[in-house]
Amino acid sequence: MWEQPPPRNRHKKTTEEEKQSRLCLCAHLILPWLTPLELANASLTCKTLLKISKSITNHRSLHASRSFENLPIPFHNTLDKIPYAYFIYTPSQIIASSSSSHSLQRQFWGPSSAAREPNSATQLGPDSVGRLSQEIGNNYGSELVSGNDDDDDLGSKSRGPSRLSQLTQLDADSVCVVDESDESVSGCECEECFEVGDEIFGCPCFSELEELGIVNECGPSCECGLGCGNRLTQRGISVRLKIMRDVKKGWGLFADQLIRQGQYVCEYAGELLTIQEARRRQQSYDELASHGGISSALLVIREHLPSGKACLRINIDATRVGNVARFINHSCDGGNLSTMLVRSSGAVLPRLCFFASKDIKEGKELTFSYGEIRVKSKGIPCFCRSSCCFGILPSEHT
Repeated sequence: MWEQPPPRNRHKKTTEEEKQSRLCLCAHLILPWLTPLELANASLTCKTLLKISKSITNHRSLHASRSFENLPIPFHNTLDKIPYAYFIYTPSQIIASSSSSHSLQRQFWGPSSAAREPNSATQLGPDSVGRLSQEIGNNYGSELVSGNDDDDDLGSKSRGPSRLSQLTQLDADSVCVVDESDESVSGCECEECFEVGDEIFGCPCFSELEELGIVNECGPSCECGLGCGNRLTQRGISVRLKIMRDVKKGWGLFADQLIRQGQYVCEYAGELLTIQEARRRQQSYDELASHGGISSALLVIREHLPSGKACLRINIDATRVGNVARFINHSCDGGNLSTMLVRSSGAVLPRLCFFASKDIKEGKELTFSYGEIRVKSKGIPCFCRSSCCFGILPSEHT
C-alpha cells in the first residue's frame, strides 16, 4: 500500500526548533549574569533575546534583594526610564579580597525558573543543562556569585552569606575569637535563649548598652540556632521596603508598611576594607563624583574602646557590593533611623544596624544622619529638605 512520504521540510523545521530551544536555554543561563549595558546590547541581536532581556529587566526592578532577604524589595521609578540600580547584593558584611581577580564581578540576577519553561531546558534534558551550566561557570570562574531565586532552603534564605561561601570572600562573622586549640572562647551553651524579663534574655551573651549605641547578640560560636530570640538582626529584613527615585536625591529607601519605633529595619552591608583601600577607593569615588559619576556609599565607623584612648575603625563600602541600606539617604535633622553597633558572641567585628527611632508611616523615606563633620566647603549638595538643612552633605578625611 502506497504511503505519502513525509514533507521534505519537516526535518528542517525540527532542526530550527532545536536551535531555538538551545538559544533560549543559553540565554536564560547567561543573560542574568550580564550588566545593564551588556543586557541592552544582547537585546539588539534578535527578537528572542529582546524578549528574554525585557523579562530579566522587569524581574530586576521587582527583586532588588534577589531572594537573599525574607521579602522582595522592588524599585519604583515614575521620573525617567531607569528601571533599577545595578549592584551586587550581599545581606551582610563580607571581607573584600586583596586580589582583584577574586573580587565580586558578577551575580545572577534574573528569573532562573524561566530556564525550565517548555521549549527550553526541559526539551534538552538535565544532562544538557548541567553541561552548559558547568561550561558557563568554568568560563567565568571566581567572578560569579549565585543569588538565584530557586534556593528555597530556609537556612540559605535566612543566612544569605552562606550562599556566598563558594567565593574567596568571607562573611565577617567567620572571623572569630578562638583559643590555642581553635575552640571558640565565647558564646553560650543555651539550646534556646528565652526572655526572663521585658526584652531581657536569660543568656550570658545578652547585654544592651543603648547609651553607647552597642547591642550584644548570640553569635556563630553559640549552641542556639537562628530561631533564638537574641538574634534579632541576624534573620534578615522582615519589614516591607521599596526603593524609589527622587528627582534630586536619586534612589532612596522607603517604608512600604508602618514601622514601629524600635523595630529593626536592616544592617549596613558591604565590603570590609583596610584603611589604605578605603582611602584609595574614596579618592577614586571623589574623582568620579566631580565629573557627574557615581556617588560613594563608603561608610566609616569608629567604635571608641573602653580605655578612651583608641577606637576601632571599620570601613564598609556598599558602592558596588552591598544591600538595600546603600540607598538610605542623609537627613540633617537626624532622620527617622537610629544606628546601633551589634556584636555577635565570638565574632570580632560588629555590624552597623538600623532601627526605627520613631513610628514611620507607610510611604515615608528612611533616612539617618551621615555625621556632623563637613571638611569640604564645596561638598556634595544636600537635598534632605529638613528645616535645619546645611546645604551640603557631611564629609571628612577618609
